[in-house]
Amino acid sequence: MIKKYLEYLFLPVLLALLWLLLNGFSKGNLLLAVALSIALSLAALPFRPVRATMRHPFVALRLCWHVAMDIVKSNYDVAYIILFKERAQPTPGFLDIPIRLKDPHGLAALACIITYTPGTVWSGFNYRTQTLTLHILNLKDEQAWLDTIQKRYQDPLIEIFE
Repeated sequence: MIKKYLEYLFLPVLLALLWLLLNGFSKGNLLLAVALSIALSLAALPFRPVRATMRHPFVALRLCWHVAMDIVKSNYDVAYIILFKERAQPTPGFLDIPIRLKDPHGLAALACIITYTPGTVWSGFNYRTQTLTLHILNLKDEQAWLDTIQKRYQDPLIEIFE
């Protein structure tokens, strides 16, 4: 019973904490943070028909670490391609990747991960065939990309959201 109410408290508490971090702590800001966080949380309820629950926070932290490291590496790789185009000889291309992830929040997280990573673009998703199409700036090893998306990103997202 208490767990059910804790799920509804997460968003207002997070919003209030963010407000206080951005505006400083005072009695007035605390009162404003609580009022705004409750009002915004109630206003957002009709727009969230599917509720997300995170089942494994430590898996999420590990995924965040992997994504951060991949973004740093990808920034380096893209910079190398831009600076030394003749030597790097990029091979751009499209890759279709079968996806088992069904949760809309997990798919949105996967889209964000791919979009945040330089050199990759989420080009499309076919719900009927569960196939993700990516455009990759330097598509030399298709199997490495399949493993990265399916094992490094999709598997933890399935564990977190499904």
